[in-house]
Amino acid sequence: MKFVDEAFIDIAAGDGGNGCVSFRHEKYKEFGGPNGGDGGRGGHVFAVADPNLNTLVDFRYSRRHEAKRGEHGMGSDMFGAAGADITLKMPVGTIITDAETGEVLYELLTPGEVITIAKGGDGGFGNLRFKSAINRAPRQKTPGWPGEKKNLKLELKVLADVGLLGMPNAGKSTFITAVSNARPKIADYPFTTLHPNLGVVRVGPEQSFVVADIPGLIEGASEGAGLGHQFLRHLQRTRLLLHIVDLAPFDDAVDPVAQAKAIVNELKKYDQQLYNKPRWLVLNKLDMVPDEEREARVKDFVKRFKWKGPVFEISALTREGCESLIHAIFRHVQSEQRTENEPVEVDPRFAGDAPA
Repeated sequence: MKFVDEAFIDIAAGDGGNGCVSFRHEKYKEFGGPNGGDGGRGGHVFAVADPNLNTLVDFRYSRRHEAKRGEHGMGSDMFGAAGADITLKMPVGTIITDAETGEVLYELLTPGEVITIAKGGDGGFGNLRFKSAINRAPRQKTPGWPGEKKNLKLELKVLADVGLLGMPNAGKSTFITAVSNARPKIADYPFTTLHPNLGVVRVGPEQSFVVADIPGLIEGASEGAGLGHQFLRHLQRTRLLLHIVDLAPFDDAVDPVAQAKAIVNELKKYDQQLYNKPRWLVLNKLDMVPDEEREARVKDFVKRFKWKGPVFEISALTREGCESLIHAIFRHVQSEQRTENEPVEVDPRFAGDAPA
């Protein structure tokens, strides 16, 4: 299935049905009175977060979505039926924005979450509504109210705990294949990965986290070089970034330190908040480095890169060092989740005013 993470759609809720002017016509009932019913409400437009979807491709080719209008009121006290609602299934992590103003309207973050993105119009009143002691034969009615119409932009940001960052061919896809159930395409040419891949890493019984692998960045991505950084949005909801570096490039003229610095600069240009996220350095492809040279090469890289954070040495191909890395990641993710779920401390002086 084609991966699409942005789409524009037009939605229209149904208009309400019109009210009816009618009078009771029955034998021996000369003054039967009004019996015109109200119109039915228009159909609503709902959005539901479907955990089985991971792309917005359905909305790329189907842009217009309209709910049915309500039925008109009829005589004999008959009210019109409500218009049929429509429900749009969207991936978890979809942001719904007003395409004209740029205002963020909704975010679908919980599987199964249902929101109303356009309300149907109310039905109009029939003349039965206007009957009174001084107006026994009303001929008033009202038309149905129009339903909401919106032009929306849909943007998908995948939900993952950990994001992989690095140059093309740094070994990100090999790493996610080694530690999770994801099976992205792996080849020995740049930009093998063309869209984000998600993998669930099982650490133990009921212990897991989600990893996102995005296409590699190169220097100048902010100006559109390579695939640009159009996919960096998928790292904005992660709790941790793994900067994977190829410590044994095929070309001896390539400097891994210069490549790593270029990635960090592109990250900073794109989003300062993303740049400030916790980031760990993962030195990959150590199986390609002779045992007697590993320690010296790692120390030289860390010194020239001026890195002060956590450093992990792995080989994604042979899984060397991967187990200790995923356990460290799980502990970090777990601590972040506990911090987010901690109750907010309330000043005892205002405890009585705090919501239950």
